[in-house]
Amino acid sequence: MKRVHIFDTTLRDGEQAPGASLHPEQKIVIARQLAQLGVDVIEPGFPISSPGDFMAVQCISQEVTGVEICGFARAVKEDIDSAVRATEAAERRRLHMFLSSSNIHLDFQLRKSREQVIQIARSMVAYAKQFVDRIEFSPMDATRTGDEFLFEMIEAVIQEGATIINIPDTVGYALPEEYGAMFTRVMNNVRGGKGVEYSAHCHNDLGLAVANSLAAIKAGVTQVEVTVNGVGERAGNCSLEELVMAIETRKEAMGAVTGIQTQHIYEVSQKVSRAMSFPIAFNKPIVGRNAFQHEAGIHQDGLLKNRNTYEIMDPDRLGVPRNMIILGKHSGRHAIKHRVSQFGVNPTDEQMEALYIKFKELADRQKVVQDHQLMELIGHTVNTVLEPYTLLQAQVLTGTTGSRMASCTIKDNAEGSEIVFSGTGEGPVEALVSGISQALPIHVEFTDLELYSLSSGEEANGEAIVTVSWKGNHFRGVAVHRDVLMAVAQAYMAACNQAVREYFLQGQAQDQGEGDSIDVGEVEITIP
Repeated sequence: MKRVHIFDTTLRDGEQAPGASLHPEQKIVIARQLAQLGVDVIEPGFPISSPGDFMAVQCISQEVTGVEICGFARAVKEDIDSAVRATEAAERRRLHMFLSSSNIHLDFQLRKSREQVIQIARSMVAYAKQFVDRIEFSPMDATRTGDEFLFEMIEAVIQEGATIINIPDTVGYALPEEYGAMFTRVMNNVRGGKGVEYSAHCHNDLGLAVANSLAAIKAGVTQVEVTVNGVGERAGNCSLEELVMAIETRKEAMGAVTGIQTQHIYEVSQKVSRAMSFPIAFNKPIVGRNAFQHEAGIHQDGLLKNRNTYEIMDPDRLGVPRNMIILGKHSGRHAIKHRVSQFGVNPTDEQMEALYIKFKELADRQKVVQDHQLMELIGHTVNTVLEPYTLLQAQVLTGTTGSRMASCTIKDNAEGSEIVFSGTGEGPVEALVSGISQALPIHVEFTDLELYSLSSGEEANGEAIVTVSWKGNHFRGVAVHRDVLMAVAQAYMAACNQAVREYFLQGQAQDQGEGDSIDVGEVEITIP
């Protein structure tokens, strides 16, 4: 199969999205993650644009090995000099130079004739060739340029030593059949066109960046330029995770493979999202919250029987936390019974029917029924308490100066005791976490917090999603509340309860034999 090289420009083109700027230290961390992910080329920034970008490119060139580092430059001597200096320590490097080619860019941006632009392209590629062997050239806005001038420009830079031709769909204008055909025409009509590599760079203004990139691969392109989460100017760039998984899932049809280590995709996606403060859309393919979650009863029933009924990819291979079944008003009895059994509870048919009725009543009032809420319903149905701890009350004292203080009343359901814990922190969330953590028999690490407004206006509810880790395992709690701090506190308590239940199970299981049972709170769980 053809090997498609992944050129990652998250740290250059992706960072050009408004509000997505990264500090040099953040760029270095992400570059290391991209190298671990298995990208072939990293474009760490635009060295001439700022001292910070120059430093980031320079440090990444020095520290990150195993990938090719690309310096980005306009067709200007000062840009080329800066990119050459910034990447001189790289294990392997290339220079990526761009120059506008479409009439609208020449007339209104460059204000130069076609003859002048060709001369600039020739002279700057020749100049750069003194320093770097691998030169990538991009005729900007190529898809609105027209064949005659596009061929002329590409032919000129190949003659001067360009080794990689990138034909960008700069404004996301092309359709897949047009974009693929453009590469075919260039390869067949440009002198020297069969002796260079070709790259695709697509923007997503019409939602076609991935489709256009796949069409380019079909036409013979061996490199695609992408960004993590599809970040980038306007509607963004071709999404790394979407392109890679399209190739991976349909590799027989595509006749192509990449070198991406897919188990790191989700981790890298999360790191980029947090560093840029760009939330990921719930319905984002591959890495969105809903990408591998199912609420419809028919889908849930099929998945419980065979995952392949409704999933074409295995989320475990992408590093995506497994949370397949989401319980809501569309869920059926089969899914609810399956989830209840995971808590170690086996209600009678009558109890299950009573639980189902209570569940539907709750699900009609809110969008999703979370695990801790389901456990409360189960507890009421079978007359027991399943959660190790219950947060009864929380108060937070905050202000413009000084530390924030929190008071948390927590009930130990096994002992039946209620204890008040106090916590302090620089922020109210830190104070709440400090207070609640004192009640736990284990140390959990607070690893992630997501906050969402579920409506607009003063009466909006806030949704908090808290992830904690214990012994390498991740546990997630979700809560909705009018008070966003209470939502965080309840979500943290829910996540911690899951970790504590796992602690009880692991600790007590070591002392049990096959067929014995252990107690978690008041619940009996049989060890198979």
